[in-house]
Amino acid sequence: MAQEQANQEIPGQAANPQFAIEKLYIKDLSLEVPNAPQIFLDREPPQIGIELQTTVNSLGDDMYDVTIKVTVTAKAGEKTVFLVEVAQAGVFGIVGVPEEQLQPILMIACPNILFPYAREAVSSTVTRAGFLPVLLNPVNFEALFAQQQQAQQQVQ
Repeated sequence: MAQEQANQEIPGQAANPQFAIEKLYIKDLSLEVPNAPQIFLDREPPQIGIELQTTVNSLGDDMYDVTIKVTVTAKAGEKTVFLVEVAQAGVFGIVGVPEEQLQPILMIACPNILFPYAREAVSSTVTRAGFLPVLLNPVNFEALFAQQQQAQQQVQ
């Protein structure tokens, strides 16, 4: 009897917050080595550029598709050594979370889960292309989210 009462929801109160990883997957993966095989003869160390983008799509029914896209470009002078793009995604179930707490979860917690998978995909793809692995440094998604919030406030 006590167990039955504990499982009943109180009207007007949200259910206990729940977070679940439903699926992790690579949405897109591409590699370009436009100057191969000549680029392998160059001894100039490449300059690495990294871009990161996070997108969120609601799937309805408290389900969200979060994607982080990592683009790594290596250049030696004017020549592109390689270009790798990885879109690492995940489907997340988020229930019972107040609206004001939902964006931080989607833009901080979910990317923190996805980033190690994207990092591994970049590293292994670059290695398979015949180059030394690119080891991406950890990303502070909380700071990125705060910067994004500040930029939106300044626009308003």
